[in-house]
Amino acid sequence: MNLNCLTIKQAHEGLQKGEFTSVELTEACLAEIKKRNSELNAVLTVCEEEALAEAGIADKRIKSGTATELTGIPYLAKDNYLTRGVRATAASKILENYIAPFDATVIKKLREAGAVLLGKTNLDEFAHGSSTENSAFGPTKNPNDLTRVPGGSSGGSAAAVAANFCLFSLGSDTGGSIRHPAAFCGVVGLKPTYGRASRFGIVAMTSSTDVPGPITKTVEDAAIVQKIISGQDQNDFTTADILVPDYQAEIKDNIKGLKIGVPHEFFREGMNKEVEKKVKEAIEFLKKQGAEIVDISLPHTKYALPVYYIITPSEVSSNLGRFDGIRYPLTPNPSPAGAGEGSLIDLYKKNRGKGFGAEAKRRIMLGTYALSAGYYDAYYLQAQKVRTIIIDEFEAAFKEVDAIITPTTPDIAFKFGENKDPLKMYLEDIFTLSPSLAGLPAISVPCGTVDKMPVGCQIIGRKFAEGMVMKIADKIL
Repeated sequence: MNLNCLTIKQAHEGLQKGEFTSVELTEACLAEIKKRNSELNAVLTVCEEEALAEAGIADKRIKSGTATELTGIPYLAKDNYLTRGVRATAASKILENYIAPFDATVIKKLREAGAVLLGKTNLDEFAHGSSTENSAFGPTKNPNDLTRVPGGSSGGSAAAVAANFCLFSLGSDTGGSIRHPAAFCGVVGLKPTYGRASRFGIVAMTSSTDVPGPITKTVEDAAIVQKIISGQDQNDFTTADILVPDYQAEIKDNIKGLKIGVPHEFFREGMNKEVEKKVKEAIEFLKKQGAEIVDISLPHTKYALPVYYIITPSEVSSNLGRFDGIRYPLTPNPSPAGAGEGSLIDLYKKNRGKGFGAEAKRRIMLGTYALSAGYYDAYYLQAQKVRTIIIDEFEAAFKEVDAIITPTTPDIAFKFGENKDPLKMYLEDIFTLSPSLAGLPAISVPCGTVDKMPVGCQIIGRKFAEGMVMKIADKIL
C-alpha cells in the first residue's frame, strides 16, 4: 500500500483502525517528496523533523480517542501562509530569509485539528500569475507532463497533491489561483466564499478578493478541510459570523430538481473545442442525475478581466508597499539604512529592484498609475462600479438557478514559455475572475482529459453555499 496515495478519508479510517501510524504516513509523503521534488520543484521548504514530531504527537492523540478527521494527516501549505518558525517567502527574493513569528489563522486551526505540516509549496511570486513560472525559485512542473505548467498561482500546491506528495494542500485564490492549477493538474480546488475563512497571516495580494482554500484528491476531502478552516476570526474583520455547516453531510444529498445555470458567455469562441465538449458532457451527466439545466446570460462578466486587472494591481501596489528590504530584510544581517547606501530612496530602489520580480514590478506600476491623481476616477472607481454590476448580475441569476456551471479554463495546461505575452497570460483566468470579484464560492473538479491532460469543470454558487457547489461537483467526479 502506497500510503501517500490515500485520500484523507481513507487515511483517517486506516489510522483509526491502527492499520498504520501517522509517522508511517508522514514518512511515505516525505519519501515521495525526496524522490520527485527535484524534477517537479513543487516544494520550497521541507519541515522533515518538525513533521515527524507532529506525527508522533498525532499518534498519541489517536490512541487517546481525541482525534479529528485531520489528526495525523500530512499536508503542504502554499508559501504565502505564515508558519511559525518556518520560512514564508511568497516565492519572492525580497522575503527569501523571512521566518514567520506566528501561524496564519488557517494554519493554527489545522494544528489544533492535529494535521501534520510537511512544508511549503512553490507559487507565482506574491501569487501574481497563472503558471507558477513567476516564482523567484524556479517554475513548478505539471506532474502529468513535465513540459507543461501546473497553472497558478497555487501551482506548487496543486502539483504536490497530484504527485501524491501530501494528502491535501492549502492554496489561496484571488482570481482563480486555486481553481486554475487544480484544473491543470487534475485535482479538486475549492475557493470558498469571501469571508468564510480567515485571511489573517496570509501575505496579502488583493485584499478584497483573497481567500484561503483546500486543494484535494476528492470533493469529500475538500469538505473535510473546509469545515476545519472556516469560521469567524477576530483578527480578520471580513470573516462572517455565520454557522459553518456539515459539508460532508450536504454533499451526500442527491441533486434531483436542482436548477443549474449554463451561461453562454462562458462557452466562447477561441476556447479549446475538446475542453468545451468535456464540460458539456459533465453538464449532460448532471441532467441525467435529475438536475434541470437552464440557459442563462451573464453579459457583464466579459468585463471581469479588465475590472480585475485594474482593481488587483491597485491593491497590489498598496499591499507590496511594506516590502522595502528593511523591515523584511533581503539579507539576515542588513547594514543600517544610510550606511554607505546613499539616500533612503536609493536604498528602496536597490532593495526593490533586486527583491521584486518582473510581474510584481509590472503590477505595482499599473496599480500606482491607476490610483494616481487624475486617473483614480477614470480607472479604479469605474472598475468598482462595473464590479457592482457583475455582483448584481450574479444575484439576479441566483434567483432563477441554484448553481452555475462553466469551464474552469479555456484550454488544457500549456507548455513552458508559450504564454510570454502578459496579456495572453491574464486571459488564462477569464472564467474564474467573475466569481472572485463577486465573492462567490466556486470549485474546480476534473471532468475528463484532452490529449492526456486534465480538464476542469467549475461550479459556482450563492454566497456561503459551499455545500451546494461541492454536492454538485461530487456527482461529476
